[in-house]
Amino acid sequence: MQRIRLRYTKRGRLRFTSHRDFQRAFERALRRAEVPMAYSAGFTPHPKVSYANAAPTGTGSEAEYLEIALTETRDPDKLRLLLDESLPAGLDVIDAVEARTSGLADRLTASVWELRLDGVDPADAERAIAAFNTAESVEVRRKTKNGVRTFDARPAVAHLETHAPQADRPTDQPCAILRLVVRHVTPAVRPDDVLSGLHAVADLAPPVPAAVTRLAQGLFDEETGTVTDPLAPDREAAAALSTAALAAAATAPVPEGSA
Repeated sequence: MQRIRLRYTKRGRLRFTSHRDFQRAFERALRRAEVPMAYSAGFTPHPKVSYANAAPTGTGSEAEYLEIALTETRDPDKLRLLLDESLPAGLDVIDAVEARTSGLADRLTASVWELRLDGVDPADAERAIAAFNTAESVEVRRKTKNGVRTFDARPAVAHLETHAPQADRPTDQPCAILRLVVRHVTPAVRPDDVLSGLHAVADLAPPVPAAVTRLAQGLFDEETGTVTDPLAPDREAAAALSTAALAAAATAPVPEGSA
């Protein structure tokens, strides 16, 4: 059985699709692309697809991950193209590797988010961020199905700063761009929780809902403060295997009479 790991996006209007909506669209894409999927056992077999840490509905993402199991070997790049063509624009499969290591979900320990706050002056955002970063704790409230929950959002935030707006999106209205690195902890701290925290410590209140996009997710490097590519170990393992195969071929004895 071959396992393939995929990175896909949620862009534009497709950011409003729920995780269940994406699951249905992806299973249809698997059928259209005639992918030789492995299926679970039991009375209701379903394709062996493992989803990892999906982004909340309403947020865009450049870094969603899943893993599929195949009954026949396929080239990851060709499979990626077939699936990408079978999905609607906005749900784009942008990377594929053969799984050669274990624990993809264990390597998703942090996310990098971008928050676009239209109508917010960057100077006001800077002051709010300074107050958030210097606070020992930032209590926020979240409505859940069991009622309102209060928790400290500050420990999960590894990095928070303003970022220059994109030059290709000029506007005559003020706009603050925030870059945020959040550790994946329990309870999960989401970008909207950080916005609630900014309101709590500095009364920052965007006049319109923030446009939120996940830019990356992976292992958090405590020394550099960066989030690393979770598919890199699989690529490195494949490269090492290829190098070992080439070395073995180069040192293999030449059969007599083949020269």
